[in-house]
Amino acid sequence: MPKSDIGLIGLAVMGQNLVLNMSDHGVRVAVYNRSTDKVDAFIAGSGKRDNITGCHSLQELVLALETPRRIMLMVRAGDAVDATIDALLPLLDPGDIIIDGGNSHYPDTNLRYSALREKQIRYLGVGVSGGEEGARFGPSIMPGGDVEAWPYVKDIFQSIAAQVDGQPCCSWLGPAGAGHYVKMVHNGIEYGDMQLIAEAYDLLHRGLGLGADELQAVFSQWNTGVLDSYLIEITARIFAMKDTDGSPLLNSILDAAGQKGTGKWTVNSALDNGTPLTLITEAVFARALSARKQERVHAGTVYQKTVNRIDVPRELAIAAIHDALYAAKIISYTQGFMLLRQAAEDFDWPLDYGAIALLWRGGCIIRSRFLGNIKAAFDADPGLQNLLLDDFFRAQIRGAQRGWRDALKLAIDAGIPVPAMSSALAFFDGYCSGQSPANLLQAQRDFFGAHTYERVDAPRGERFHTDWSGLEGTAISGAYDA
Repeated sequence: MPKSDIGLIGLAVMGQNLVLNMSDHGVRVAVYNRSTDKVDAFIAGSGKRDNITGCHSLQELVLALETPRRIMLMVRAGDAVDATIDALLPLLDPGDIIIDGGNSHYPDTNLRYSALREKQIRYLGVGVSGGEEGARFGPSIMPGGDVEAWPYVKDIFQSIAAQVDGQPCCSWLGPAGAGHYVKMVHNGIEYGDMQLIAEAYDLLHRGLGLGADELQAVFSQWNTGVLDSYLIEITARIFAMKDTDGSPLLNSILDAAGQKGTGKWTVNSALDNGTPLTLITEAVFARALSARKQERVHAGTVYQKTVNRIDVPRELAIAAIHDALYAAKIISYTQGFMLLRQAAEDFDWPLDYGAIALLWRGGCIIRSRFLGNIKAAFDADPGLQNLLLDDFFRAQIRGAQRGWRDALKLAIDAGIPVPAMSSALAFFDGYCSGQSPANLLQAQRDFFGAHTYERVDAPRGERFHTDWSGLEGTAISGAYDA
């Protein structure tokens, strides 16, 4: 029997589906799972194929592979990844390749990449998006790590990735944790997209009184235009789903959202590098607030909180909410690419923003129509500082801005919270404002902490201090950016 092209460890649903996807594309795969009964069940079931080999130990897996060995880990992020690497290392030779395809935090990938380079093992941190269906039929794949390993996995990954216009949604991103960083930002944008859609739903449902069937019709129609995306598509399908009693299933689902942490990682990274990731931050906090269900119910009783119905013609309100959702979605992606640009500068990663937009066009959760426009924007100007400065997106924001502002007014009057939509508008107004109140902030900081300030009539970087309290103090703070 010929040796396998790649090994995969971890036969949960994502792992199994990736193996079947590889098998469909003629890749010979050896598989292993710590619970070997999962190996036997898989090989006896859907994995019963000539090009899939089951293994009952790591040693057996390693021996089943062509050299240099390519081993993909689909195990839980964190300690499980380190434990699997530690168990593999005595069995590997210099030049062998370990691929982490899980949702690992990029600092962990950075550390593993460096540590394994010292042992002459090539390490790849690869983001995989698209869920179970994507893994089976074509995910978005975001590879990073040891660039010398890329040629050995390129054909496999690009063959199993989603294809858009004949191009695979998989391309090399950069060294160390670049792949997992891009996947993290993808997930942060996903948080933002989902929150924006939830806010639009709330305005339409509680504000306008639309029922499930009407909501399904609205979202289906929206999915034929500029909002065309996977998340809008599945939202329409959710509205159509009925419970066992024939009522809308959505009405029976508790309004307390969970999260696995990638959104928080994205926000923490933005805080660390100073990127104003306001929309995604609000999306993360909205989930945290939703989880306080009992507390929210009590507060609503204390304040006798009610929702006021939106009292404008229905079609006008729906159009305004559509424009608010579209404009805020543009801001979400704008902030996401701002974070990528800052990370590329901080880590010296050669990120190709147009290529990133391309690999998000298919297979992943945030795939949407205007990702093609994002790619076009960076193709036209690889040095584009911000998506809002691109001609296409400038025209889109201008066209949607009136409805965006009107929708927020409707939300305020109705008493419906729209933290992501409103933070997006605040960011837009702030980004486009040549004058901000930060001069007062600097004066305050200098007053109480002698942090100094710059003057409008002096060169940037020259700092000044005023004796605000008349105490004739001359000492200044050593930390200008606190």
